[in-house]
Amino acid sequence: MTLSDDESNGVFDIDEELVPVRELKQAGVMEVTFDGLLSTPLRLEEDLKKGCGGMLWPAGMVMAKYLIRQDKELFKDKTIVELGAGGGLVGLAVALGFHLDHPLHLTDQIPMLALMERNIALNNLQPQVKASIYDWGEPAPEAIPQHPDIILAAECVYFEPAFPLLQQTMKDLIGPNTICYFCFKKRRRADMNFVKVMKKMFLVEPVEDDPDKPSWSRENLHL
Repeated sequence: MTLSDDESNGVFDIDEELVPVRELKQAGVMEVTFDGLLSTPLRLEEDLKKGCGGMLWPAGMVMAKYLIRQDKELFKDKTIVELGAGGGLVGLAVALGFHLDHPLHLTDQIPMLALMERNIALNNLQPQVKASIYDWGEPAPEAIPQHPDIILAAECVYFEPAFPLLQQTMKDLIGPNTICYFCFKKRRRADMNFVKVMKKMFLVEPVEDDPDKPSWSRENLHL
């Protein structure tokens, strides 16, 4: 998810002490192998001109590395949708690391669409990965499976006014057989309130089988 015009113009008046202003990075392409787990490096362009979703965030790195360690059977014949994909880090890592039987859908708001498409092309994943505009709280695009088998959502908990919209979107998408992998960094008390609401809506279980958990837990990351 990226900042809307109202957000970027200060309508919600976010205190910089809560969300520190980050120095904008110059657009550029980087390569990631997740400590050699990917035999073919994932190529990603970072570009913050259209919003903070255009950079790599720790929660995305943690979740992508966890997922590409999984057995290939996890993704066999599965429909997969990533919410708030930004540049597409997590979904592209999954698509690059596994043979997917169905297109993987990266979704975000319109400012991120071109970046998602560029990163899909950078990794020659056009047949396997599709990019779509999906505003939280709105009906899902026609191309998105009604109840995907797997939902990916990394670093989507950061802007409190958007929490109800994200919760509604997850309620719309998550079916009885859907598994959602969700990773975020706790920055303020409201972030855990989000989790409390989610626990009332769904079965929520912390990931315990990641060998890197002791490290990322110290950084207030939750998966």
